Amino acid sequence: MLNNTLLTPLHDSHLQLGAKLVDFAGWDMPIHYGSQIEEHHAVRRDAGMFDVSHMLAIDLDGPASKPYLRHLLANDVAKLGQPGKALYSCLLKENGGVIDDLIVYFFTPDRYRIVVNAGTAEKDLAWMQACAAGFDVRLAPRRDLAMIAIQGPNARSKFWQAYPGSRAASEALIPFQAAFDGDWLIARTGYTGEDGFEIAVPAEQAAAVWAQLLSVGIAPCGLGCRDTLRLEAGMNLYGQDMDETISPLEAGLAWTLAMKDERDFIGKAALLAQKPKRQMTGLLLLERGVLRAHQTVRTSHGDGEITSGSFSPTLQQGIALARLPLAVATGESVEVDIRGKLHPAKVVKPPFVRNGKSFVS
Repeated sequence: MLNNTLLTPLHDSHLQLGAKLVDFAGWDMPIHYGSQIEEHHAVRRDAGMFDVSHMLAIDLDGPASKPYLRHLLANDVAKLGQPGKALYSCLLKENGGVIDDLIVYFFTPDRYRIVVNAGTAEKDLAWMQACAAGFDVRLAPRRDLAMIAIQGPNARSKFWQAYPGSRAASEALIPFQAAFDGDWLIARTGYTGEDGFEIAVPAEQAAAVWAQLLSVGIAPCGLGCRDTLRLEAGMNLYGQDMDETISPLEAGLAWTLAMKDERDFIGKAALLAQKPKRQMTGLLLLERGVLRAHQTVRTSHGDGEITSGSFSPTLQQGIALARLPLAVATGESVEVDIRGKLHPAKVVKPPFVRNGKSFVS
């Protein structure tokens, strides 16, 4: 640790590769290794890998694990019956605001793993522990693990080239399913809109695993292209597209809410009482330029705001996620205020790109 900056188990590996390092949620993380654009294309066209060890895995066990999670999360873990199956969910405050978004993996009714974002990890853990009062459960943060995301159309085949012995455990995995291979967890999940794996390995093995993946031609990738990839895939970023002041209903995450049965969960009453006035949409800039967070969007139904924006390396156009008035329709023309000038854009339904293919026109 340097000047209280947190370092992942792969920090020395990043330095050896000449990565440009930046502070991200208190962690010294690679933004790129030379060309953010080349790293982006490597993931869309072949295979790239990311150090995501700054995220926190939390193991949950105990006889009340399932009822605890059904109370804690807005999505319902009762949907999970097959060992290794995963679920994306929001962690909500009583007022319906989003504390974090996360993935939870089911292993047995008494054992789960939850993976939360780096910038909210300590807050999430404290909230989970407070909400565990009255439930016979134990929460164990796993900072002894490193996590690597291997993403792209050739990610799985190259992973098996590097570790052929893991193929038996991971070949049959479907999206949002994981399996243990010895002391590794291999999950068919990701944050790029491409296929691949996210693996959790003991921290002391991380550098050797990274080097082995590098040896089969998997490109090291930084946080810069991770952001453009997730934006093209229409995936929210906590702290930009939603936070504790925004409910899932206005963050494009209504699909993650299991509200139709009698199950109660933290924030449900607030969500049922809400009457959203805004929606999350996609924007496609119709002329050259770059869309950025907090730019104002002028519509015939009132103003909205961009929450995440960038130039899409795949589409070669400016794209964004924006919170607009509920009356705005897909296909509608709007204008974005970029440094005092209005630029035409079109409202589209995310994703923009998925599995290397454009979803917008």
